Amino acid sequence: MNREPVEVRVWAHRGASAEAPENTLAAFRRALEIGVGGIELDVQLTRDGVPVVLHDPTLERTTDGRGWVGDWTWSELRRLDAGAWFHPRFAGERIPTLAEALVAIPEEVWVNIELKTTPEVYRGLEEQVVNCVRASGRRRIIYSSFDHSALERLQRIDPEARLGLLYDGFLLSPWKYARQAGLRIYSLHVRHWFAGRGFAQAARRKGLAVFAYTVNDPLRAAHLFRSGVNGVFTDNPRRVRG
Repeated sequence: MNREPVEVRVWAHRGASAEAPENTLAAFRRALEIGVGGIELDVQLTRDGVPVVLHDPTLERTTDGRGWVGDWTWSELRRLDAGAWFHPRFAGERIPTLAEALVAIPEEVWVNIELKTTPEVYRGLEEQVVNCVRASGRRRIIYSSFDHSALERLQRIDPEARLGLLYDGFLLSPWKYARQAGLRIYSLHVRHWFAGRGFAQAARRKGLAVFAYTVNDPLRAAHLFRSGVNGVFTDNPRRVRG
């Protein structure tokens, strides 16, 4: 595995999503203007197998469409408005494909691709995402998912992939859980209130990075950094600086 260290203190969660509509090129551009080391984005699969950047399995919250993402083709999704819900000045912002997002984000910026598979499981998502990343030539990538079977499938496709074990709750020994699941993980992506000093130090002894989510309070972020957390995911990177 390529062990180039992921030195990202501040990850822009779905881009700078406090200042622009989440998971859009506008949100990624804003994060880059602020100056972040990494951008987190969510990926789902269209009916015709195109990886698109969108958090929810349904369209209603962040677009003017309705229904399941996986029921739409890319040519249909690309016509939807993904910005007006946030503010009228973003009207006309579109759902980007993963390929478009990777072109828009400079290669020196790390990208955390979160695979969204529940409650809808997308057959072939992992392969399509890996193919897209390979076509882009990018290496500064972490893949994460709450669906750990998706990480296992991706690992079979790309044994060199950096995997982030994403979970919500308390795991006494997540490194042991990952080993038992057959996952060769690079990092732990944990809700911030479970990321105390003892946990961060134990993870580091195992050779694992710790990234805490979602941290929008600068004081909380500072405390986490002092506790040994490698980085935080935040909606507001302008306020939360590493």
